[in-house]
Amino acid sequence: MGDTKSSATAYDDLLLKSFFAEVSEVERDNEVARILSCFKLNPFEYLNLPFEASPEDLKKQYRKLSLLVHPDKCKHPQAKEAFAALAKAQKLLLDEQERDYVLAQVNAAKEELRAKRKKQLKKDTASKIKSLVDEGKYDQQYEWSEEFQQELKLKVREILTDQEWRRRKMQMRISEEEGRLKKDEEEQKEMWKRKREHEEQWEGTREKRVSSWRDFMKTGKKGKKGEIRPPKLKTEDPNKSYVQRPVKRG
Repeated sequence: MGDTKSSATAYDDLLLKSFFAEVSEVERDNEVARILSCFKLNPFEYLNLPFEASPEDLKKQYRKLSLLVHPDKCKHPQAKEAFAALAKAQKLLLDEQERDYVLAQVNAAKEELRAKRKKQLKKDTASKIKSLVDEGKYDQQYEWSEEFQQELKLKVREILTDQEWRRRKMQMRISEEEGRLKKDEEEQKEMWKRKREHEEQWEGTREKRVSSWRDFMKTGKKGKKGEIRPPKLKTEDPNKSYVQRPVKRG
């Protein structure tokens, strides 16, 4: 079994070498241009694979295309970018979670197109009868058609774009919320810093305040020497030293 697999791999390598020996520089340049024009959110497009491709199909296709646009083999000025794009696409599709995400959007696109076609069939009686007679084969054949595959490709682009926009909006909201929380935290820290500085200043002047209060308690009621005081009221002057003016009667 192992020898058979090794023989198959060797045969594939031989075919690849033969293939690349016949590939012209123009074909390499065209492939670089194709890769760089792909829709960035769909890794299947970069590898030029159908959505139903298996992981084994993916690895074989990556090997073929990466050798085709390898910077050491291809003279195109953007060959390095195309090579990196292929590597990224393969990495995404070999990641089970990422692959499942893309395929989930593909299934959503298919459902939308099927619903759209169902509405169209209701208007077209002949197509509706043919669909019922063929027991689903008519619809299946349509989904294998070039027309449906092109519609599916465009619908997948639309859905992936919408999902990416939602993701970025959510990321923006998260970033804004994180920024707000960070600002609140900094303001809180600044408030506590000012409060602590005020308390330290207040504590630093404690002795001075206590001393001032003691001085006030000692001298505040007696007054200082040489201080001019206001005249006493009549009721407070037992010697009647004030001048009493005559009162007019009458």
